[in-house]
Parts: sequence; C-alpha cells; structure tokens
Amino acid sequence: MKHIGYGSKRAFSRRQMLISSTMGGVGLYLSACKTTDDYSSTGQLSAPGNITPPNAPRISHPIEQLGRTRNDPYQWIKYIPENGTRTLDTLPERLKAHLIAETEYAEAVLAPTEARQAEILESMQARLPEIKSAPPLSDGPYAYFNYQPENSSHPIYARIHEDNPEHIEILLDEAERAEGHAYFRSTEHQHSPDHRYFVWAEDIKGNDRHRICAFDTESGETRVLVESDAYGYGGVTISPSSERIFWVWRDSKNRPTRVYRSDMSNGDPSLVYEEKDPAIFIQLNRTAGGGYISIILSGPDTSETRLISAKNELGNPEVVFKRKDKVHYKVEEWGDKLLILTDADGAIDNKLIAISPNDFTQQTEIIPAQPGRQLLEILPFRSALVIREQINSQYRLRLLFPSGQEKAIEFDEPAYAVEIIENQSYGASKCRVIYQSPKTPPTWFDIDLKSAALTEIQKEEPKNYNPEDYIVERIFATAEDGVKIPITLLSHRKHKRDGSVPLLLYGYGAYGVSSDPTFSIPATVLVDRGWNYAIAHVRGGSEKGREWFLDGRKFNKRNSFTDFIACADDLNNRNISSKENIVAYGLSAGGLLVGGAMNLKPEMWAGVIAKVPFVDMLNTMSDADHPLVPLFRPDWGDPLANPKAYDYIYSISPYENVRRAPYPPLLTTAGLKDDRVGYWEPAKFVAEVRHKSTSNNPAILKLNLTSGHQPSAGTTDELSEMALFWSFAELSAAREFSG
Repeated sequence: MKHIGYGSKRAFSRRQMLISSTMGGVGLYLSACKTTDDYSSTGQLSAPGNITPPNAPRISHPIEQLGRTRNDPYQWIKYIPENGTRTLDTLPERLKAHLIAETEYAEAVLAPTEARQAEILESMQARLPEIKSAPPLSDGPYAYFNYQPENSSHPIYARIHEDNPEHIEILLDEAERAEGHAYFRSTEHQHSPDHRYFVWAEDIKGNDRHRICAFDTESGETRVLVESDAYGYGGVTISPSSERIFWVWRDSKNRPTRVYRSDMSNGDPSLVYEEKDPAIFIQLNRTAGGGYISIILSGPDTSETRLISAKNELGNPEVVFKRKDKVHYKVEEWGDKLLILTDADGAIDNKLIAISPNDFTQQTEIIPAQPGRQLLEILPFRSALVIREQINSQYRLRLLFPSGQEKAIEFDEPAYAVEIIENQSYGASKCRVIYQSPKTPPTWFDIDLKSAALTEIQKEEPKNYNPEDYIVERIFATAEDGVKIPITLLSHRKHKRDGSVPLLLYGYGAYGVSSDPTFSIPATVLVDRGWNYAIAHVRGGSEKGREWFLDGRKFNKRNSFTDFIACADDLNNRNISSKENIVAYGLSAGGLLVGGAMNLKPEMWAGVIAKVPFVDMLNTMSDADHPLVPLFRPDWGDPLANPKAYDYIYSISPYENVRRAPYPPLLTTAGLKDDRVGYWEPAKFVAEVRHKSTSNNPAILKLNLTSGHQPSAGTTDELSEMALFWSFAELSAAREFSG
C-alpha cells in the first residue's frame, strides 16, 4: 500500500493522456482546412522521420486595445461554449479536426518513447513504498488515517476507535466513488467534531465544480448534500456543532461568490454571504479551538475575515477588520484571544497580534515583525502555539507558550520542507508535522508541546532506495542585478562534476508560492538514470519573503525569466551540467516561466516541458470574463485599462514573443475542460513555435479530453505522466528529436 497522508496539505498533480483517434482523424482535419483561408505556411519545424505537424491556419484577427493593434492569427482555436462543459463532440468542426490532428501528431512523434516510458514507469512503481497506512492522527476516541491498497490508484479514508483498535471503519473508498467516471478527484476530507460525519468534495466532470458528500457513520449512508457548483478547494467546512456544513458556490464564470449553510439532515441551503467584487476570492475555515467559522475573503493586495460564532451558527457573519488596500490578515483563536497574523503597518513579512473577541480591538503584539523572517502560518493548541516561518529560503518551526517563552525546532539538511498537518485536536499534547527533503522520504514527527522534543512516528520507506546514494545541496546563482537566487540540487553520489550529466531544471515563481524541496519518487528515478534534478527558486515565489514575490510580480515579472536563465548558467559554470544539456520544466504559471525563458534563449535548452502552461498571457488578461482575471490583475497588470500594463505584458507574453530562432523540442499538455488555463493557450503557442522555429525540433500538444486544470486523481496517472516527461527529456538531451 502506498501512503497518502491524512490531513496533509500536499497536492498531487496527475495526468493520464487517454485519447483515441476517431472520427476520420487527419482526413476530417484536412477537409475542414480546405474551407478556411491559410495566410501562411506552417514554418520549417517538423519531427523525426519527417512526421508532418498539423498545419494550423493563420487567420487574420486584428485586436484594437488602448490605441494599440495586434493580430492573433490563432484566435479561432479558442472556444467557450455558451452553456455546459466542453467536450470533443460539442466543438466546432474545424477546431475538433485540428485537435484530433494534434493528438495524432503527438502520438506519432512520441511513439519512439513508448518502451522508454514503460521502463521508467516500472522503475517508479517498483519504488513505491509498502507502508500500510499513514500514522493515525488521534482526535478524541478516534484515530483517523488513510491508506492505498495494493493494485489501487485511489486511497481509502478510515478510522479506528481506541476501544477496538483492530477494527478499521471505512469512511470513504475513493476507488468505489470513482467507478464509472472518466474523471474523478476528491478533496477537503474532514470529520465532524462529534465524529458522526465524514465529509468531502468531489469533482466527477473535470471542471472544478464539485458536489459535496457526507458519510453518516450512524446510518451507514452516503448522501450528496450539494449536487453541483460547489468550490472544493478550501470551500467547505463542518460547523462546530456538527449539524451543518458551510460551503462556497461558484457562479456561471466559475468564480466563488457565495457562502451557503446547509443542514446535515437534509442539505437545504440558506445564503450566508455574497461577494460582489470579482477580484475577491472566498475560502472557509473552522478555527482551531472550534469557536468560529471563518469566511476568508482575499485578493492579491487585500483581505477580510468575517466570523460566525459557534454560539450562534445561524447568525450573520461579523467583520473583524474591513478590507484595506495592501493589507492582509488571517484570524485564529487561542485561549481567550483572537490572533491576527498580518502585514499591516509595514510588517511586510508579517507580525502576530492579539485582539479582543468582543470588539476586535488590539490587546498586545505577540511577535513583532523582523526583517528576513517571514511568519507563514500558526496552528494554536491549548498548551502552545506552533509557528512555521521561513528565513533565507529555509523553513523553521517554533513553539510559543502562553507564558511568552519560546522554543525553536530546526532541521539540519541543506534544503528541506516541513508542514504542519491540519485538523489536529486543539487539546492534543503533541503536534504532528511532516518533514522531507529531495533525498529524505516523508517522515512524520510528533512535537511535544511542552518540551519541543521531536519523536519520529513513521517514515515512508520507498523500495529499492537508499537515501545515502544521493546528495542534496543548496547553492546560489547570481541574477543580472546581483541578487542571489537559491537553487536546490539533487544528484547521485556517483555523478561526475565534469558537465557531462544532463539536468532537469524545474521552476514556478508566481503568486508568492514557494517551490518546496520535497521528496519525489519520479525525481529519484530520473537521477538514477544519470540525471541531476534542480529547483530554481526564482523571484515571484516567496522563498525569501514577500519582497521576493514582489520582485517577480507585475512589472518585475521578467526577473523570473532571467533568474531561471541565471540558474541554468550557474549550473553550467559549476560543471553540474553543460550548455544545451538542460531540460526546462514548469507547470501552469511555471509554464509562463519556461516559455518566457525559452523565448529569451531558445538555443540554451535541450528541451522544454510545459504542463498546462499559462502562455497566452496578453489575451487571457484581456478577457474580463475569465474566472481568474479580475482576481489576479494586481499580480499581472490590467491590459484593458492600463497602457503600461498592456505594453509590459506584450513584451513578455510567451505567445506574443515567439521569434525566428532555433527552438528546442517542446512538449505541452492541456485539459479540454480547463477554465483556469484554457487548452487554447498551449495549442496557440505550439502553432506559433512551429510557424517561426528555424529548427526541425517538434512542438507537441498532449490533450486530455476528460480533465480540467488538474488531471483525474490516481497514482498510476501521475507516474505515467512523469514517465512521459522523463522520456521526452531523455530523447531531447540525446538530440534524438532532431534526427
């Protein structure tokens, strides 16, 4: 059985490209193309064996905006239905034919990798651990956990009672729920405070519109409390009384806009709150002590929390602090106080204050702001407050006691990640955390909330794996402006430092999200196959605090691209790899990163892998109806209203900046139902690269017909996709795609 981890905040990305070539394939595509105006040839790009790529017609589509005019010749590839979810059968005929042709081309070009994919997948699967379950996490008389049975890609959520620890009570069998659905992903698994209910959100269509389900342990019945249109990621929580759920509804544009309250008994909803500002995102939380339901309203540059007291669950939410521009805050409770983690008053990396729960007036400053120390999160327990912080890209934990005394908890690897597991009992005497590094598998520790002593509870034990075979390093590259950029490097002890070892370089660098140096079975398998694996912690993330994010945001976004290139150059200069022997890898906004870096220096990459990439930046940010555009204008700029933003985005958007140059092999993926990064973004980008590239390297679109931004959950799907990526990387580094 493979561990998943109850309460873990890790999100696994999995994708299996399951597509069949039907409906006439290329013949239908070519027939449709005869009816359109083709304004240009495809360009010089082809593929091994002279496999001809789809010839996407370039149809003139002038766009006038803020006194500027641009032409988007592949605008016709974008399709949003008036109603319902996109499927292959509902696409316009020309577009359907084009996507079928893209699929057939991808299959043909990647056919030489099939044996290699199977070999890599087998190596990954052979390394999966045999741990029966994650260590149970106690709450009252029950201990909750999940596990993954042999020969299953889905976990089972379960619990045991202290009076009968040999009996496992099944709460959710995800494989059973997934049966009969082409797509299935569940999230937000949680038990009610009284232990009667187990609740989760599930997506059975791939469009991020969830239904909410509850298993009643008394009756043994599973009921659907919310049939559809719920938001599952942080959008559902059980009330302190266990009698109700609070959940977030998504509107027709897929934006979370309302909070509803539904009874566990009948699921009847009542409106609690509606947000009118499309630039505000909604999430829900039950405070650690169970005293409040929090409605968390946030945007990139503001936030607001509204509380519903457990003493009056049917009451109206009360605003703690009204939202202010450039001020963020989070609310928790600890004893008789409310705690506020905030960047107010210039505390850019946060401070912690205590306020009165009666009138929300400030009482004391508990932890002052300190330059170079970013306070990331707090988890209150009755006997201590657990604090997770980051100092110079390295995590640290601290305990703060009601007396004001502190105890630090540190780890000694050069690069690692540590997370505090959510949903722990407020009255517990220990806090459960997960520690890992690129060479150290996930390890569960309990922190004694009096002594701060660490006790190892369980370690994931991959098969055929010895951590001593690997080296983890934290090195620093120098950016164009002299800034030091952290790099996490995983290598094998047998590797030479003579530039002969190929390197896979991963990066993200957006939204203030840090790229944590976690353990990855696919990464270790790649290293075993003679590669180095590195993470470029470029500006745009938060590895070195909020300033690190701001220096890679909006009008500073180009810094992310040049930081990534600087990391590649540094690794070359150290002879860890060599020029033209590095494959770049990014997903979503990380696709923007690798796409931008590829445009700046197409000749320096052996290959580029862009998973569901955000590469049609200018057109997307000019789409006011896009579900995320109003929310993230502060991060990217508003090209509909600000000429400076238009010009800057135009200057860095990967799609807009493809040029005549020898592009490396390019592999992109997309989900047909994706509402965050539409399938047309990589489809248009691939077409433009083909049109302008002077090399004979392939540009490939791998399309998943059943998924959205995230693939269907399943270990096999995840590993299969990584086997595809690693196979593509190996052929790219070996120059086999260029013939």
